[in-house]
Amino acid sequence: MIAAIDDIIERALLEDAPWGDLTSEVFVPVDARASATLSPREAGVLSGIDVFARVFTLVDPTVTVTVHAHDGDRFEPGQKLATIEGSAHSVLRAERIALNLTQRMCGVATLTSSYVAAVSGTHARVVDTRKTTPGLRILERQAVRDGGGHNHRYSLSDAVLAKDNHLAVLAAAGVSIGDAIRAARAKLGHTTHLEVEVDTLSQIEPVVSAGVDTIMLDNFSTAELVEGIAIVAGRAVVEASGGVNLNTVAAIAATGVDVISVGALTHSARAIDLGLDIEIT
Repeated sequence: MIAAIDDIIERALLEDAPWGDLTSEVFVPVDARASATLSPREAGVLSGIDVFARVFTLVDPTVTVTVHAHDGDRFEPGQKLATIEGSAHSVLRAERIALNLTQRMCGVATLTSSYVAAVSGTHARVVDTRKTTPGLRILERQAVRDGGGHNHRYSLSDAVLAKDNHLAVLAAAGVSIGDAIRAARAKLGHTTHLEVEVDTLSQIEPVVSAGVDTIMLDNFSTAELVEGIAIVAGRAVVEASGGVNLNTVAAIAATGVDVISVGALTHSARAIDLGLDIEIT
């Protein structure tokens, strides 16, 4: 995981200064030192503080970053989250990438925490989806966990999840969904999770009786979710998806579903405003 995060940071640093930081080179003395304080300008949930520190370390191992809060902590405006000491050139070089990544992660964690709070008192898990920023999935999934949520499959390689487009291909080929599930199960290892998405109540029994681990009820009304859960009758994990937002998630959770997948956790999270106040000495 460390290698994957370092790769993200190094690519971001290369993008930001492919031939060096021209402004610092012409304006800032080579021997200048800097101190800086990371503090939020709004309330939120912290995520990515280790990523923040790692950016400075990769730019210059002699820069010192002291963290004053931990991932998953709630913070208030003006709170000291981290302090940095080191070469002014290095601090200025790392500043924007460190902030961009951490602000993004804090935004995802903060939004996730709102969804988790909304389903408090139910047994429903709030989970993410693959609707992540390309190249940043590992960071955004961590942010979901820091916000109190859970992760869905990481990639297409991790589990079988047959969705509407897969089922449309089967239908066009004249293959029944039940036969397709049984054939898939015969090919899979015993540890591989198998999930199928349905969008009508009539699809539930053929899918569950064929032997799935999880059934996803997509864009069901709350009344339909209750009816669908009764049909499943404990034979599979029930996941709800589609039409989930902060106004609807509590009612969805109250139906008794086990999992609620929310694409908005990552595709609609707003970056939290963090400031890095730097003093050059």
